[in-house]
Amino acid sequence: MNTLKSIIRKYNETNLVLRILVGMIIGIALALLVPGWTWIGTLGDLFVGALKGIAPILVFVLITSSLAAGQKKLDRRFGYVLFLYMLSTFLAAVVAVVGSFLFPQTLVLADAAEADTVPQGIGEVLTQLLTNVVSNPVSAIANANYISILFWAVLFGLAMKKIAESYGKTILVNISDAVAMIVRWIISLAPFGIMGLVFTSVSTNGIGIFKTYGSLLALLVGCMLAVALIVDPFIAAISLRRNPYPLVFRCLQKSGITAFFTRSSAANIPVNMALCEELGLDKDMYSVSIPLGATINMDGAAITITVMTLAAANTTGVAVDIPSAIILSVLATLGACGASGVAGGSLLLIPMACSLFGISNDIAMQVVGVGFIIGVVQDSVETMINSSGDVMFAATAEYRDWLKKGRPLPGFLYSKREREKLGITKDFMPSK
Repeated sequence: MNTLKSIIRKYNETNLVLRILVGMIIGIALALLVPGWTWIGTLGDLFVGALKGIAPILVFVLITSSLAAGQKKLDRRFGYVLFLYMLSTFLAAVVAVVGSFLFPQTLVLADAAEADTVPQGIGEVLTQLLTNVVSNPVSAIANANYISILFWAVLFGLAMKKIAESYGKTILVNISDAVAMIVRWIISLAPFGIMGLVFTSVSTNGIGIFKTYGSLLALLVGCMLAVALIVDPFIAAISLRRNPYPLVFRCLQKSGITAFFTRSSAANIPVNMALCEELGLDKDMYSVSIPLGATINMDGAAITITVMTLAAANTTGVAVDIPSAIILSVLATLGACGASGVAGGSLLLIPMACSLFGISNDIAMQVVGVGFIIGVVQDSVETMINSSGDVMFAATAEYRDWLKKGRPLPGFLYSKREREKLGITKDFMPSK
């Protein structure tokens, strides 16, 4: 028993990213050596299922307890986070337009994809979004409808703040802490989950399927990496007036890796919550901004919608001018905010964007089918930049507020010389 406890302790003390990398390597090796051991993939399914299961409860409990027990209100930091989310998503669509103009793509259309519900216009997307806000709260938690969860959690938290005595608030805080502990337990098992996900991906998807659409996939991934490594850091640099890459790379490392394999912004919410806590952010803020970011901070979705729509236009011979491209960027930005936070959530918004150029729904759904073919890479990279961006912009908004108040930033954002000058010895400091 003592030996087992010692092994568990050493496992937990090892850096999580290192554990995940080892899990990835083992998953790849097993997929190549014993592809028939499909039970290994079940570990990935269990991990993603656990994250998706706890995430709605975590969001509801955190927001409710923060509003009921906290003394702070959502201030200008929250407004700035929203601004950063929307600006980044719009600029991502613009990057996709520029990339598509520089490297125009055409598609080989074959079988049409099928879908139960395909939005036909931005009005329908926004109407559906607003309708989801007031859906049944129990159903919202069961179906991971985060817009509705946010709405009801805020109302419930405000109501509890008005009527609850101190012991009632303490119970809410204790429940929040208990749920957060469960999340930490699940995240500690991430290496096994990632191993299962990598095993399934490598053992079931060959590389031959990407040859036909290699150029299209390269454009999509190239635009996404340009946004993640150039555009978003530029926004953060202007806000913080310093080198943003230590923050960018930390978010990609600790949020992006798990998001890449789970392919779900919603499932990655617990991971992002834990990272925000590590970065010393205000729990009252990130408990709202992170789940909201999983809904409206959709850089990758905006890129996918834009690139695939322009590829469809090129394939059908539709000429797209600059004004139309700008309208498409705005449409993709708004549409991306309505994209589901699950794998492939952005693809069903392609027909809506295609309708802007008069492209028929039959052709548009064939484009969606192409998206599912390359989705094993496209959707993974898309989710990676979406989810890591949620944390990066939440941190950017809060650190900007720290600077205005004369409070030093976390040590990892300073150069060695600055740290010595300011007497900073720690990378992270708890939020005040």
